[in-house]
Amino acid sequence: MMQGKVYLVGAGPGGVGLLTLRARQVIDEADVVLYDQLPGEEILATLPERAEKIDCGKYGSSHTLEQDEIEALMVARAKEGKQVVRLKGGDPFLFGRGGEELEVMRSHGIPVELVPGVSSALAVPGAVGIPLTHRRFSSQVTIMTGHEDPGKEESGLDWEVLARNPGTLVILMGVKNLPVIASQLVANGKDPGTPVAIIERGLRKDQRVTTGPLHMIGTLAKERNVRPPAIIVIGGVASLYRKDEPGLIPF
Repeated sequence: MMQGKVYLVGAGPGGVGLLTLRARQVIDEADVVLYDQLPGEEILATLPERAEKIDCGKYGSSHTLEQDEIEALMVARAKEGKQVVRLKGGDPFLFGRGGEELEVMRSHGIPVELVPGVSSALAVPGAVGIPLTHRRFSSQVTIMTGHEDPGKEESGLDWEVLARNPGTLVILMGVKNLPVIASQLVANGKDPGTPVAIIERGLRKDQRVTTGPLHMIGTLAKERNVRPPAIIVIGGVASLYRKDEPGLIPF
C-alpha cells in the first residue's frame, strides 16, 4: 500500500485570493479534507468533488468533532494510504493546534508537511488600515490568545508584562473574555485611554470594526453585540483606523 501523508494547510484569513499556490495544489490533490469553518464559504466551495470532506468545525462550545477524534481520523486515513489535508483558517501553527496534530502524526510515523497560511492576526488589521508596526507607535508586536486551555493549572499570560508592553497587542479568540482582558491590563498599569480596535469577520463582506479606549472597550463591545470571529488590536496603531476609508484589500 502507498504511504499516506498529512498536510497541515493554512487557508489564510479568507477568500481564495489569499490562499497560497501550494495550499491550492495540495487541496486539489487531496483524497480527504478535514476542515473547520474559518477558511470561509468561498474556499470551502472549491474543495475537490472526489475528496472525502469531513466537517471538524468548532462553533463556540459546540464541537462537531473533539480534537482527539480529529487526530484519530487523520491517522486512520493516512494509514489507508490517503493524502490527507487538515485545512485550517490562518496559519496552522499560530493558535491552530497544528503543533499538537504534528506531534500525533509523528508518534504514528506518518509523514507531515506544513503548508503555511497568511495569519488573520497579521492580515485582518492591515486590511482595515491598521499596521501592526509603525515608526511612530510600535516597534514590537505580541500575539496572544484570549482563550487559554481551561485544563491548565495556571495562566501562561503575565498581565504585568503585557501591560508594560510598549508595542501592539493582538488578541485572537478574545471576544468573550474582552472585559476581563481589558480590566487586567488596566489594573496592571496599562493606560486606560489606549486605543483598541475589534475587527469582526475580517476580510469578509460583512466585516465590522468597533473602536474605543481600553477602559470602555468591553462595554462598547457588549452594546454593539460583537461576536467572534474577531481580531482585537490594542495600542497606538489602532488610532490609525479610518471608518470612512475604503478597504485596503478589495473583496
